[in-house]
Amino acid sequence: MSDSTTSRPRLTTTHKRLLGGAGTIAVVVAVFVFFLPRIADYRDVIDVLRTLRWQDWLLLILATLLNLATFPPPWLAALPGLGYRQAMAMTQASTALAIVSPAGAAVGLAGSYSMLRSWGFASGPVGLAVAVTGIWNQLANLIFPVVALALLTAADEHHPALRTAAIVAVVILAVVLVSFALTLSRPSRARSIGGRAARIANRFKRLIRGKPVSWGAESFVGFRVRALGLLRRRWHVLTVATLAGHLTVFVLLVVCLRVVGVTQSEVSGVEAFAAWALVRILGAIPLTPAGVGIVEIGLTGALVAFGAPNAEAVTATLVYRALTVLPTLALGLLAAATWRSHQPGEPPEPASDA
Repeated sequence: MSDSTTSRPRLTTTHKRLLGGAGTIAVVVAVFVFFLPRIADYRDVIDVLRTLRWQDWLLLILATLLNLATFPPPWLAALPGLGYRQAMAMTQASTALAIVSPAGAAVGLAGSYSMLRSWGFASGPVGLAVAVTGIWNQLANLIFPVVALALLTAADEHHPALRTAAIVAVVILAVVLVSFALTLSRPSRARSIGGRAARIANRFKRLIRGKPVSWGAESFVGFRVRALGLLRRRWHVLTVATLAGHLTVFVLLVVCLRVVGVTQSEVSGVEAFAAWALVRILGAIPLTPAGVGIVEIGLTGALVAFGAPNAEAVTATLVYRALTVLPTLALGLLAAATWRSHQPGEPPEPASDA
């Protein structure tokens, strides 16, 4: 008997992408066509938008510009020699890639690495900058739900979804911090962790018929030396810059809430922070590009649960999402088309960590 009857068809990469695209479209359609209109009719949303004055639009524009201005500073701290203009072009282009790709942040970080290497920065400092900024961003996202839960508890308020997110965040945060600390603690531990990570990655790549990774145990030892040198000098600058970059997004959400008419008595600053922190976790799950659909329904639901009127909650959410996604998409496309013109001067020699 032919063994063709026992063979199972394998999904090709194209088929997987088509299925992923179909799933994304299904989520977006479900949220924007079925779920959001059940919370508030879009005609009511338009009526809310019509009440905005020119001062309100100006405030929204200023909050958006403030948010965009805080993209480059973490990279300036992580990669000596990188200029503000180059960092702005790189962050907008890489963030745009992360927004349009289902793989999200991973594609954005790969885009950052490629652009910086093409500008002449050495692979070691670039890899360190990509790793450190990525870790600091994820740590911030994990810390916010914990802080929000503490603030709500102090105000004698409860939010089951946020409590669950905070518990998960604490566990992941502990694992990340312990792993990072162990990697930096001793060369032998860095070598051991690097070797294990390489073996795990190679096993996974064999499953998908990929090539073995080009890094290994000694790569982690080199990373440890460079990371210690950078963090000793700039950990505080990197931390402040990262927090500022995230919190300006929260400021934009608060501005959106207030200009559409959601008052402090309806949704307080603490409650807005809690809703925003929860959405940061939801948006990090790579189910759809930039969490489209997931973030909208999650943020709207949280705002309504805290007391925002339905129409105002939907309006604030849609304006917030438009101002955090569309400007970066436009600037990112422009940066991607002109990135060669942002060629910086001669990159500095990496400082010795001896």
